[in-house]
Amino acid sequence: MEDNTYFELPELIELTQFGGDFNRYLEAVYELFKRDFIDRKPVFRGMRVGLKKYPLYQDKEATFWHMTTEGNGEANRKTDLRRMERIQWPAPMINNSTHSYLKVWENTRGTKTNVLIFHDAENYLVVLRKANGYIIPWTAYLIEHKARKYKLMKEYENYKKQGAI
Repeated sequence: MEDNTYFELPELIELTQFGGDFNRYLEAVYELFKRDFIDRKPVFRGMRVGLKKYPLYQDKEATFWHMTTEGNGEANRKTDLRRMERIQWPAPMINNSTHSYLKVWENTRGTKTNVLIFHDAENYLVVLRKANGYIIPWTAYLIEHKARKYKLMKEYENYKKQGAI
């Protein structure tokens, strides 16, 4: 029998904890990202996790912006407080991707292969992109629409049937 013990995630970090001061909040969120992805460097199933560093924006790596903003095109991305609040979630999910509660599968977008890690109860998705000999955290966000979650779970089930990961 499969053990589906719930996978605990760190507390949210909220703007209200900084008295609504967005600049202080942004810096605090970045410090947590830096701790988890630059200072400690997560590992995905023995594979080195790198970062998409460029383009730097406000002296912060592109991966940081992809995990805290949403939108198409670097110039058009908008702050997403839900993503920012959860900045401490991707690293533990990457480091513990073999935990039985997390759903992990691969998909292809264009010529790129991604690894997806999904926390069902929190509707939270971490997307890693495979590179040559390492993996890059690409983005992470809440799945807020039932249709999107349904599509992802269908993709996961199809992947599982293939017997990979």
